[in-house]
Amino acid sequence: MAVKRSQSASRVLTVFEEIARAQPIGVSALARALGANKSAVQRDLMTLSDAGWIRPASGEARNWELTHHVLTLARPPHSSDNLRLRIRPLLERLRVLSDETVYLTVPHQGRFVVIEALESHHMLRVVPPVGMVVPVEGSATAKAMLAHLSEGDQARLIGAAPPPALQAELAQTRMRGYAVNDGDVMPGSVTLASALLDANARPLGALVVTGPAERMRRERWPELGGYLRDASRLAVTGEAA
Repeated sequence: MAVKRSQSASRVLTVFEEIARAQPIGVSALARALGANKSAVQRDLMTLSDAGWIRPASGEARNWELTHHVLTLARPPHSSDNLRLRIRPLLERLRVLSDETVYLTVPHQGRFVVIEALESHHMLRVVPPVGMVVPVEGSATAKAMLAHLSEGDQARLIGAAPPPALQAELAQTRMRGYAVNDGDVMPGSVTLASALLDANARPLGALVVTGPAERMRRERWPELGGYLRDASRLAVTGEAA
């Protein structure tokens, strides 16, 4: 027999996620964004506040923001955390070789999330925070992983069958071992990514290097992509540490 879901709990989680996305944000803006009743949203806010998940933001307006309580769940002892710990030495090596910001992304609910990042030492740098959601459309992470998925899985992830231009780009990504995002997501930056594959050649995540376009010039892509490709292969063979 199917178990009945809790609609109120689902709504509270939706409110929490919207605060995380748009903070600081007030009850009226939350209700509009979610298409929900303002009184119901207010009750959800009080529930989250009493539990210590949110707090009033500084300033005159009655806005809300997340508390540090969320950090207590940021690194649970699950498989993604094990992957992060195992890949950390490779990320450190990649940062030295590339002299740019490097990070690790993993798939999560039809999107991708940054779970570890090491910043470039340059004054001008691109810095994706841990927990940042990486978009599917245009990102090097998505291209790197899509290249190793079946056509059906590709369609489910992007919402439609890949158009011919994307199919050609994914084929090129598989051949050279890394994907490129040349300002498609963030103008003025370039990002390269290489998929981490499991024993069945399914993508577990992606190693990524990113930086300003003026340093990540096209002539550097084969070198940087080679670093990523080699690091991904080392991760697969268990030689990351």
